[in-house]
Amino acid sequence: YKLLKLLVQAVIAEEKPSAGTSQCSGEEQAANNWKGFCSLSSYTPYFNVDTEVVVDRIISSVYPMDDFSRKIDGSPDLYGPVWISATLVFMLAALGNYGTYLIQKRSEPNGDWEFDVSYVDWAACVVFGYAIAVPAAFYFLLQYFGLNANLVRLWCMWGYSLFVFVPASVSIFFFPLLFLVVPSEIFRWIIIILAGSASSWFVYLNLKVSTEGSDTMPLVVSALVLQFALALFIKIFFFS
Repeated sequence: YKLLKLLVQAVIAEEKPSAGTSQCSGEEQAANNWKGFCSLSSYTPYFNVDTEVVVDRIISSVYPMDDFSRKIDGSPDLYGPVWISATLVFMLAALGNYGTYLIQKRSEPNGDWEFDVSYVDWAACVVFGYAIAVPAAFYFLLQYFGLNANLVRLWCMWGYSLFVFVPASVSIFFFPLLFLVVPSEIFRWIIIILAGSASSWFVYLNLKVSTEGSDTMPLVVSALVLQFALALFIKIFFFS
């Protein structure tokens, strides 16, 4: 109960009041109000972001040295992470199914092929579950170690860290077709290792900035390992 209450307080505390308006009695929500946690209005400010800002943050997520942490200080968004996650779910489910189609056509050219809906379920559970649960878990851990963590900021950072897997998924599937000399599986492993390394390093650098001056390096390293484990899971489950 205490952990869930802490999560509610973290979300509501990040709510931004509209510019030039005062807090009305009908709209005011206390930091410990459960209604605020379930209300869409609590999350609306984090979806009010310009396209140029989202694109700039996506570019920064691919190039980890571009000081992504500074760009989201004071203005984290959830618009980019939600659409990145949804796009990744679509890509994994579509390409995973297309892979099974090609395999079946090679083994049974005249056989009937059916779309495997379980790929959609798995992709949605893994991607959205990871993007929501992992940052929340690290939020509680950082709070436990006495750090003033920002839950929405962690959701934002982890959400953008998944973008690199979108082009990687396309490359894993189609890039080997351009180079038939080298076995395609080698290319797929190279691509997923590069994507996983870039995404893991992005999480490591930004989490390190958030925990500067504290003795939480094992926690930061565990986030790096967890991110790379996600990359391996994507390769093994959807593109084996």
